[in-house]
Amino acid sequence: MTRPLTFTLALLLLLAAFTASLALGASDIPIGHLPTLLLHPDDTTESLVIHTLRLPRTIVATLAGAGLAVSGLMLQAVTRNPLADPGILGVEAGGALAILLTVVFFPTAPAWTFTPAAFLGGTLAALVAYSVARSIGITPLRLALAGVAVASLVGAASRTIQILWEDRAQAALFALSGSVAGRTWEHVTQIAPWLLVGLLCAALLSPKMNVLALGEDVARGLGARTERDSALITGLGVLLAAASVSVVGPIGFVGLVVPHAARSFMGPDHRLSLPLAALLGAAFLVLADVAARLIDRPAETPVGILVAAAGAPFFVLLARRIGRRG
Repeated sequence: MTRPLTFTLALLLLLAAFTASLALGASDIPIGHLPTLLLHPDDTTESLVIHTLRLPRTIVATLAGAGLAVSGLMLQAVTRNPLADPGILGVEAGGALAILLTVVFFPTAPAWTFTPAAFLGGTLAALVAYSVARSIGITPLRLALAGVAVASLVGAASRTIQILWEDRAQAALFALSGSVAGRTWEHVTQIAPWLLVGLLCAALLSPKMNVLALGEDVARGLGARTERDSALITGLGVLLAAASVSVVGPIGFVGLVVPHAARSFMGPDHRLSLPLAALLGAAFLVLADVAARLIDRPAETPVGILVAAAGAPFFVLLARRIGRRG
């Protein structure tokens, strides 16, 4: 009875967050008016705000939050590292740098190329972080520190490019800001196919994640093809993070905090924790975006700042716990 109740509460939380995102902002819209405005759009200001600004923005935040949370869950399962996260491992920073390079040096490239570019950049950054950690004796904490170092280096490269090609780099600021403000229906169509298919594939791979989480030796004893399955799950996790970064930019710690919360409710079975992580990640990012609008109205705080403020203390506490175990 507990698990169905947990799923129901998570779904209600996401619905409440979605409703708040449509109703709250620079000017509030009564919640009672939302059904009419959604089902019967007209030329009123409220209807235009809902359909052209808040609805696509909320859908983007929902998809990106789910993608980042599931990406973190997959990376933690395949590496058996509780500190694994698309931001901490440098995946988000690498993806943002790749998008920046695409915009600066290929200004006529269509928007659909941003996700493949972010996937390539995120994969390279993760490989570098893993290689550095492996060279000094890989542990969960060392892998996280190597990822943070790579992310810092990649971030410095991004800022250098911004300075050298300031005029061209203006078009790619969305990839560096960590925000969902100003997202349109074009961004929804850009991100939706990648994330929806990716989330479906992640659900299908959840039994293999359960096997890999037992350890390489045990997984091989059960007949699993560990190298192939690890590469497939890691690649899909990086793709989910890259698709999110291609539209909302790097938003760290969603992929760290939410998977731990999902496993605390559902246990180690990824067939249950994965869909819960998707729901909680979507609700978490949407609620963070709502808070970002309300803190300094009518101005907005980038949602990445609020998420970092909530996730950084959790990362420190988790790293200290792992350090004491070591």
